[in-house]
Amino acid sequence: MKREKNSFDMYTLVVGGLAAAAVVIFVLAMISGRTRDEFSAGTAEYRAAVDERLRPLSQVYMPGEELQAPDPIVEEALPVVPVATVMSGPQVFNEACIVCHGNGIGGAPVLADKDNWAGRIGQGTELLYQHAIDGYTGSAGYMPPKGARADLSDDEIKGAVDYMVSEAQ
Repeated sequence: MKREKNSFDMYTLVVGGLAAAAVVIFVLAMISGRTRDEFSAGTAEYRAAVDERLRPLSQVYMPGEELQAPDPIVEEALPVVPVATVMSGPQVFNEACIVCHGNGIGGAPVLADKDNWAGRIGQGTELLYQHAIDGYTGSAGYMPPKGARADLSDDEIKGAVDYMVSEAQ
């Protein structure tokens, strides 16, 4: 019996200590949880803050009521400046000219065919530039203006012609 009484006393002591600790923690939490706004809950600033937090997400307007919308804010877009890139002669050849001059499509002289290029090179580079930029229709075939790449500049076309002439010689 003595053992049971000791267990009961110990159990009562532990439960009592835990209950006292819980009460102390609860009181401390209540004291530290208060803010300055809670002490002055009647102020207009506090009421406005509460009203803003409790404001509905949307409003319903009945027929005849006018919606007061804020004036739209229109910002001017920054002008778009294109990036100017200049391709080299070999780049232009590999991106545009190789389609025809790589396989001889439409009578175009193949880059590796030095005999076919010899007569054209003999006419002069200015005439080659003119035919490449403005286009040319001859007995051997058709050269579209700028190789059908209107986005290329005249200087880029001239660079591609120079590259093809240097490779064909």
